Amino acid sequence: RTDRSLSSGRPVQFRAHCARFGLDAVRDVQVLAPMQRGVLGARGLNLALQEALNGDVSKPSIEKFGWTYRVGDKVMQAENDYEKEVYNGDIGTIVGLDAEEGELAIEFDGRLVPYPFGELDQVTLAYATTIHKAQGSEYPAVVIPVAMTHYMMLRRNLIYTGITRGKRLVVLVGQKRALALAVRTSDEGRRWSKLRDWLANR
Repeated sequence: RTDRSLSSGRPVQFRAHCARFGLDAVRDVQVLAPMQRGVLGARGLNLALQEALNGDVSKPSIEKFGWTYRVGDKVMQAENDYEKEVYNGDIGTIVGLDAEEGELAIEFDGRLVPYPFGELDQVTLAYATTIHKAQGSEYPAVVIPVAMTHYMMLRRNLIYTGITRGKRLVVLVGQKRALALAVRTSDEGRRWSKLRDWLANR
């Protein structure tokens, strides 16, 4: 469910389930969605999970670029920033907000990185991300929503990629028929790479 009921009791249950596996609900669990848009897309899930897992409105926060950034939020760097030494896909936690200085402090692997408010377009919430964005990464546990609303993206290789991101635990949540559709649908169509033309011109 992605309605407000997430914030009434379910976070406690979710954290308890995570604790059974020795997992921290925010740090260790990554939700991987087949697509970005929609209620069950990464953006919609991020908003619901932020409210459920870090919805204390008394915490310092700032609204920028369509997101509310709050101390305690799990965030992801969305592009390479060589000056800050943070790179596309790096995950961190907001640990401080200084309204007077106009910047956030985000911790990446024990290193504090300052972000002026004007640079927050480089950062998105990271409770959920797309399977595509997670390629090349691994997480202690992943949760993958699979629903017919994702039907345009449901492919065997996409589900395989999502499942192989989890190191200790993988949970698929959703509709059996959506998973069946994904398993049946291969992405082995012809690839128009123009390699033959390129080699001929050499």
